Parts: sequence; structure tokens; C-alpha cells
Amino acid sequence: MDGSIRVSAKTVDDAITEALIQLGVTSDRLEYEVIEKGSAGFLGIGMKQAVIEARRKPEPVAEVKEETILVEEVKPSVVKEQVSEPVQEKQEEKAEEEPARKKATELAEVSDEAIKAVEAFLNDTLKAMDMAVEIVSEVDSEGALSVEMKGSNMGILIGKRGQTLDALQYLANRVANKHQDGYVRVKLDTENYRARREETLRHLAKNIAFKVKRTRRAVSLEPMNPYERRIIHAALQSDPHVTTHSEGEEPYRKVVVTLKR
Repeated sequence: MDGSIRVSAKTVDDAITEALIQLGVTSDRLEYEVIEKGSAGFLGIGMKQAVIEARRKPEPVAEVKEETILVEEVKPSVVKEQVSEPVQEKQEEKAEEEPARKKATELAEVSDEAIKAVEAFLNDTLKAMDMAVEIVSEVDSEGALSVEMKGSNMGILIGKRGQTLDALQYLANRVANKHQDGYVRVKLDTENYRARREETLRHLAKNIAFKVKRTRRAVSLEPMNPYERRIIHAALQSDPHVTTHSEGEEPYRKVVVTLKR
């Protein structure tokens, strides 16, 4: 496979996890081929590691070169079509705009087993990356398991626009919910990245709103995950001159800011 990497680990699942981290993608953006399934051997004798060849799935849009957020103006004809969206789409938008704390009541109580499983997963993963990282876990006010990672060169864990951190968070959530009755949410952070990213998005939202009001044309942002889209919606919900909605399918769903009529 072009642009691929070859990864080996004890199991195929471990190899996939390592590939996600090295490529800085989530599982839905990964293509891989199993080269060797691996074998545990007998008492460690004759053990063979699992080997996969993996690469990123092709991007449907041009790749961003820097840590910038792409925006584009939307043609008026496209905006008119979006005004008459189905009721189901409107309901999805409303749910997306709701603060995360409303969903906190739906979370199950985080078990000690889930916490230990997440910490063990992160320790093993970071050790495989040759990174010395301190992990501090606590259940936050929303009932989610909040994990702070401290160490040097943490930019490696964040990745481009937080992609590596998001990939780790996705996997940590999978691990936690395998050891838990009811759904729990795991939030990973390092060097206050989440707060800094949120501040960047809030400033972006205000700037885009100003542009929409000045040009009287809708503006489409780059694809974002649901959490980041909610930040944009929330930042502009009190602006009397613009409105926001999302369009597209995951993981390419994006926010569009339009002038209120």
C-alpha cells in the first residue's frame, strides 16, 4: 500500500492501536492488511508477533498544510436548499448544539475497574512510544473520567489539530466501556490543549460571524468532530444576526454560518 507503514505487536489489535497512534488517525480513517496474525507460542517459546501494513484512508478534500481552519463561502443557491431541511436533520442540529453537561446525567458511575483498565491501556501505549508520562485520573463534575497526561514532548501526543489525542481518546473510551456496566465517557487532555483549542474555536466563530455579516454570504468551516461543532454553535447562538447548522456525513460533517433573514 502506498504511504503505508508496517507495524508489529503482540496481537493484531495491539498492532492496529500502534498504527492509529503513529498515523495520528481514528479507526474509521485507517486501512490495514494483516501480514502475520502472530502466535503466543508455548510458555513464550516460539512466540511470533502480529504484523500489519496500514495507511490513512484517502482524504476527500485537500489536506490542510498548517494548523489553520479552512473556511469557504457558500453559494447563495446552496443556502436556499438548506433552509428546507428535514425535521430529522433539524433535531440532530438541536441535539448537537446542546451543552455536553445535559448528557452527563446519562452517564453511568465510573467503576474502579474501568479506571484501572484505561490507565493500564495508556501506560502500555505510551511505553510502546518510549514516552515517560505521568497519568492523573479523576471523575469530573460531569461524571466523565478525565485523564490528564503530563510529560515532555507532549506535542507528539496531541498531533495535528489534536488528531492523535482524539485517536487515543477514542480507544480509551472503547477500553473503559468494555469494563463497565452502562456508558461512561473518557476525556484525555495534556498541556491544557482542550481549553486552548476551545478558545481558538470561539475566536474563529466570532470572526466568521463578522465576515458573514460583512459579506452577507454564508461561510462553511472545515470538517470537525461533534464536540468542536458544538463549540461553534454555542459561541454564536446568542448572535441575533447569524445562524449555524451542520451538513455532511461523519467524519466530514462541518458547520455552516449563514445570515439570518
